[in-house]
Amino acid sequence: MKSMKGSNVLKQLLVVCSLLFTSTLYADELGSILSDNKELLFDYQFQSNELETDKLSKSWVNPIILKYKKNYNTQFRDQTVEIGQYSIIVDQPIFRSGGIYYGIKYSQALYDANLADITLQKRTMIGDAVSILFNLKKTRLEQQKLKYLIKNDIIDIRQKRDSYEAGLLDSSFLDQAILKKSQDEASLLEMELNLLELKQRFFLLSDKNPDRLRLPVLKLMSKENYKDQNLELKRDKFRAKQSEYNVKVTWAKYLPTVSLQGQYINGNLNPLFPNPIIQERYYNYGFSISMPLDINSMDDIELSRVDKLRTAVQVLDRKETVAEEYDWIRNSLGILDKKILLAKKDEKIFKNLFKLTKNLAEAGEKTSLDADIMNNSLQIRKLDQKIYRIDKQVQLLKLYVRVEDAI
Repeated sequence: MKSMKGSNVLKQLLVVCSLLFTSTLYADELGSILSDNKELLFDYQFQSNELETDKLSKSWVNPIILKYKKNYNTQFRDQTVEIGQYSIIVDQPIFRSGGIYYGIKYSQALYDANLADITLQKRTMIGDAVSILFNLKKTRLEQQKLKYLIKNDIIDIRQKRDSYEAGLLDSSFLDQAILKKSQDEASLLEMELNLLELKQRFFLLSDKNPDRLRLPVLKLMSKENYKDQNLELKRDKFRAKQSEYNVKVTWAKYLPTVSLQGQYINGNLNPLFPNPIIQERYYNYGFSISMPLDINSMDDIELSRVDKLRTAVQVLDRKETVAEEYDWIRNSLGILDKKILLAKKDEKIFKNLFKLTKNLAEAGEKTSLDADIMNNSLQIRKLDQKIYRIDKQVQLLKLYVRVEDAI
């Protein structure tokens, strides 16, 4: 008994590992679905965001000025006085009433917000490509469904023509049957155009063969997981932090600033005025305390405060939107599940009718055409179930593209 239990546990572990491996494989395959150029563009966006943040976080450090100048003085008749000077100048704030600290925090929040935004853009593009793959599969299934409908149309025309020729049916019924067949055939041609359009849209996003890519099997994530990983909500939260830090940076602009100044000078002395006390190489250094008095300071501070309130409200609004999005998708999945259930019930009905009609045809009470109609209707309802399942995947994809680490 123990060995049997051990073997069952081992089998379960193998199943779980195989599922994890399969999901990882799909994630890697679809994560790289975009063309090389599209991937490169996003890579440059990520790099630019990182470099811009690094630049902004160090913007409080003033540049060191290297300066060289040379003067020529012709004031004296006998000669032209030539004086050269080289200097290194530093003027660096070391205290801005907290502005330096919150400026660094601001740059990090900006980086996180931009990172979430770029990631969302990339995932949306990946989602567009995967959605096209689902629609390609759905269109092919709808083509198969139309072919079965056309088969039924042909049988219907044949039966109505026989009844019309026997004088049992009015010509308008035959006309309607012929017209329906023409409409279904036209719809089949429209689907060919639709397939071409879908493939063209796919090739604008990806350089891979859509027929060789395996589609993921998406499942409904929990509402809490969707909220926690939602990229739009994360981006708005970082924007709110960014505005909060900006208020403090704006306040600091109008408070005292302490700066250190230093200057190293190496210059030629004026040969016309020799002085043994003066040196060619010397330092100037000191510090300064400054505070601007700006008539627009209060408006500037109030503007930053209003922006902070706006982004805070935007976070609350986004939370409501995210919750509504999830509920809408979940409800739509429920409706699609009901459609699948109805199609399954119809499948059972047509299955029984097909068996009955086939037996009656063998007994000579029905024709083989009647049995073919039932079989075609049975196949149509089977295809409907597959189409509804793809519709569910397309709906779930709308959630997956808005969260991290899902595809």
